[in-house]
Amino acid sequence: MEIVDLSIVSLALVFLLLTLPVILSLIFDFTLIKPLFYSIIRMTIQLILIGIFLKYLFLLNNTLINLIWLMIMVTAAVFSAVRGSSIKITKIAIPCFFSFSVVTFIVILYLNIVVIPLDNIFDARYLIVLGGMLLGNSLRGNIVGISRFYKSIRNNSKKYLYVLSLGSSQYEALLPYLRESVQLALKPTLASMATMGIVALPGMMTGVILGGASPEVAIKYQIMIMIAIVVSTITSVVLTILMTLRVCFNSYGVLRQDVFITSKTNKIK
Repeated sequence: MEIVDLSIVSLALVFLLLTLPVILSLIFDFTLIKPLFYSIIRMTIQLILIGIFLKYLFLLNNTLINLIWLMIMVTAAVFSAVRGSSIKITKIAIPCFFSFSVVTFIVILYLNIVVIPLDNIFDARYLIVLGGMLLGNSLRGNIVGISRFYKSIRNNSKKYLYVLSLGSSQYEALLPYLRESVQLALKPTLASMATMGIVALPGMMTGVILGGASPEVAIKYQIMIMIAIVVSTITSVVLTILMTLRVCFNSYGVLRQDVFITSKTNKIK
């Protein structure tokens, strides 16, 4: 079964659906029209450009170029994760890059060698697509996990220092905050998995089905990618936090205050 292509006219008709949120925004004064159209226009331009790029990337299918592009994707994910946290980018950019790169690369290699397996484990169609899905999902988890970990310690600094003063090691004092952060980072993914197939059909599954594959094949790929996402998210969050400890804490196990981004309001105070 061949996929039904969308003509330019058909794609343009999709944008007519935006009439409904625009009308609702005007009626209830949601002030969503400007950010809505900004996001839609930006998304459209970015997807068109990446679509053109991926077309030639898949045709060329050069291992070195594929790996370079994957590293570019990792770098973009790292900067997005760091910007989304309250920690200065100079403090945790390198640990984040290492954890993102190692975890993503290991999971992709496992899928391409053991699970699928491929003749070319660096095939662009699998390396780039799987890498993008893993990075996109683990990115959200890392933003939540890193932010929650350091904010919790900062907000509960007296309790943390008290536990240290009782003779606990830094690891023992930090363990409750690490558990809380990882649990919070995984919460959206686990909630999505729990309702998958009943409440909603996931994006990858519907995409594979629309691409002409049978539902059985789509289900197998969806299960594969969701397990890979959970593994990459929890591993990258834990690894990132552990690798930033040496930078964000002094030799006495005390959290450095200079690692946090100072807001303008705090400066005024």
